Amino acid sequence: MKPTFGTSSTVICLVIFFAFGFAFLIYTDTIQFDYKSRLPLLDLRSISAAPCLTGSSVPLRVYMYELPRRFHVGMMQKGKHVDDKAAVTADNLPPWPERSGLRKQHSVEYWMMASLLYNANGDEENATTASREAVRVLDPDSADVFFVPFFSSLSFNIHGHTMTDPETEIDKQLQADLIDILRRSQYWQRSAGRDHVIPLHHPNAFRFHRGQLNDTILIVADFGRYHKSLANLRKDVVAPYVHIVDSFVDDNSPDPYASRKTLLFFRGKTIRKDEGKIRAKLEQVLAGYEDVIYDKSDPTGEGVNAVSVLLSIQGMRSSKFCLNPAGDTPSSCRLFDAIVSHCVPVIVSDHVELPFEDELDYSKFSIFFSVKDALKPDYMVSELRKISKVKWAEMWRWLKIISHHFEYQYPPKKEDAVNMIWRQVKHKVPAANLAVHRSRRLKVPDWWK
Repeated sequence: MKPTFGTSSTVICLVIFFAFGFAFLIYTDTIQFDYKSRLPLLDLRSISAAPCLTGSSVPLRVYMYELPRRFHVGMMQKGKHVDDKAAVTADNLPPWPERSGLRKQHSVEYWMMASLLYNANGDEENATTASREAVRVLDPDSADVFFVPFFSSLSFNIHGHTMTDPETEIDKQLQADLIDILRRSQYWQRSAGRDHVIPLHHPNAFRFHRGQLNDTILIVADFGRYHKSLANLRKDVVAPYVHIVDSFVDDNSPDPYASRKTLLFFRGKTIRKDEGKIRAKLEQVLAGYEDVIYDKSDPTGEGVNAVSVLLSIQGMRSSKFCLNPAGDTPSSCRLFDAIVSHCVPVIVSDHVELPFEDELDYSKFSIFFSVKDALKPDYMVSELRKISKVKWAEMWRWLKIISHHFEYQYPPKKEDAVNMIWRQVKHKVPAANLAVHRSRRLKVPDWWK
């Protein structure tokens, strides 16, 4: 006998009645039900301690071109008789000079190469692939991406960085020679360079032949000196500068707010180009405050020395906020010096792009002002004074949590700067593959634009 409509309705009503009754008893604690242990996904507190997404357990497979030493470490070994064709290995990789000023800021290319050369044998902490976002493969056909280890930033800095002296021709020739090598590579030809990774961290790196890299995955500091058709967030990766000041590893003051007497600190050049012109204007706006230090100097330039670095370290570690206006381009190394000093960054740059922003919420540990607002008399200082001790302490704690993501080191460590960069490259691979596959079948490329 088939159930009637009335019988079905009665059953449904009874089920709903008992469900609501059971929920009411739990709500009023009449019945004790440990829903947090049984439904752990409802307890969101654990998320706050892990600001970054967990990387895939499968590392990115990277094939690294075997280039002559003059394209990379040979620039670090000038004056030494080293075979230009000798392979670079983990055993003979020269260490990066500790105090190298501007050259160190843009040494991202070195750390990326070093991470691929690193052999984790005997290193228990970093031996597992789970702690490495990228591993080197020797078979190019098994690679996800191709890394081109040309030290373009170092080449600019040592081969005529004034852009006028004769040594500039060396940088120009290296770029031309590299383009020739890539054009003859079947793997470059296969994808038109879309699955190739080239660091161009200095804003003037590879300036003579940039137009040949339109489709390549570029590793940049920002997009200040790139046309949108050459570099953009869709295909490229923004990487942090290598910080100049030492990391504040023992920042354990019981009352950091009180121990940092200076409200706002800045130390650096004030005469800059483009967006950096705001620095000279900020000097006037911020004059006259007893707890604001605005020091015109060159702490991170070519003439950097131990005394200069020490003054910057002392200033940042004794300040609640560190001012980070634009440089010649929208970004500057000062932001990352502030982060590792646990000095809350105050970012004044309308066109800045920030590293790892799909995983890090900078608003949790930074303050942002538009250029227009920052130049209003008394406005910025007044707004900073409104930030409570509790709020500042929360931002300070966030800086301590995330600062390891901005450490370049060898051997590389889990979720340090270079591993974060490789993770970002991994995020770009699907789009690169899509572009490669479409290009093989389309008769009219990008007809939809």
